[in-house]
Amino acid sequence: MNATNVDTETRSLKLAKEYLRLGGHRRCKIDDNITTVRQWEEDPPEAERFWQEQVQSLSASDRKQVEDFLPSINSP
Repeated sequence: MNATNVDTETRSLKLAKEYLRLGGHRRCKIDDNITTVRQWEEDPPEAERFWQEQVQSLSASDRKQVEDFLPSINSP
């Protein structure tokens, strides 16, 4: 198997990247290993729809994995 053909991105990472590509504004905050998501700006309709249909509907543990890939409010 050729290593260049191996898809190294997890489903969680792909979902987070697609949400951000659609213009999503949610950001992750991790404090004492507890993840919360903050949103100060309204998402574009496509990003909001994607979040509701593809991310919000996941189990809590799967959703946390996606949230962990969002940009952090703890870093610039």
